[in-house]
Amino acid sequence: MKKLLFTIALCAASVLKTSAQCPLTNTAFNAGEVLRYQLYFNWQFVWIKAGTASLEIKDATYKGTPCMKASLITKGSPRTDKFFMMRDTLTSYFTSNLEPLYYRKGAREGKTFYTDEAWYTHHANAVDVHQLYSKEGGTPRTNDHSSAECVFDMVSMLMRARSFDPSAYKEGQRIKFLMADNGRVKSETLVFRGRKKYKMESTGVTYRCLVFSFIERKNKKDKEVVTFYITDDKNHIPVRLDLFLRFGTAKAFLNSHTTPRNPQTSIVK
Repeated sequence: MKKLLFTIALCAASVLKTSAQCPLTNTAFNAGEVLRYQLYFNWQFVWIKAGTASLEIKDATYKGTPCMKASLITKGSPRTDKFFMMRDTLTSYFTSNLEPLYYRKGAREGKTFYTDEAWYTHHANAVDVHQLYSKEGGTPRTNDHSSAECVFDMVSMLMRARSFDPSAYKEGQRIKFLMADNGRVKSETLVFRGRKKYKMESTGVTYRCLVFSFIERKNKKDKEVVTFYITDDKNHIPVRLDLFLRFGTAKAFLNSHTTPRNPQTSIVK
C-alpha cells in the first residue's frame, strides 16, 4: 500500500522547477479537515475490503514556531492482515505558506518495520534536506541534499499541490518535481489525463474531476502505477485512486469528509 500513500500525495499541479524558496498561499484547506477512505483489493476476480486510510490536518508548533501538521494513516483490515500486515503513519509539519519543515513515515509492512525522516532548511536560493532512513535490523542510512529547486515529501506535496491552479493544464502534459522518499531525493513524473466525471457509489454524488497518472520509466517504456481523481474545484480533494500493483489491483474511495474550506463547485447537480 506504499503506492497508495505515495499517490494520495501526488495531487500536484504545474512543473515545480522553481526557486528553492517556495512560499505559496494556502487556498484549499483549514485546520480541522479530515478525509477518510475505504480501501479495496482485487483478489481472484473478487473485490474485498482491504482497510482504511485517513488524512487529518491540525494547527501545531515546530521548534517553537506556529505551523500546521498533517497526518496520513493507513490500516489494513483483519482479513487482509492474514496475508500482509499494513500499519503506516505519515506526519508532515509545514509553514502557513506550505513550505515543508519536517517529515516522518513509520511503517509496518508485512514483517518489516522502517522509518523515513526528512528535515528541511530553507535559504534564499536553496533548500537543504537532511534524511534518515532506518529499517528494523538494518543499518540506518543518511543523505544530505541541497537543491535550487523545491523539494517535498509525500504529505507536504499533497498539502502544497492542492492550492495550485490547474486551469492551464493540457491533456498529456507531464509534470516533474523533486521528492524526498526512502532516504533519497529523486525526480518523479505525473501525466495529466484530462477531466472526467466520477460518481461516488457510497453517496451517489457526482464530481467533475481532474485525472492524473503517476508513471515509472522502465526499459524505455512508461509504466502506469496509479490513476487518481481529484475534485475540479478549489478544494482539490482526492476522491478515487486506482492502483496497479505487482500482485494485483487496488482502489481507494473517499468515504467521508468534514466540511471543505471552499464551495464544492465540482459537484454535478
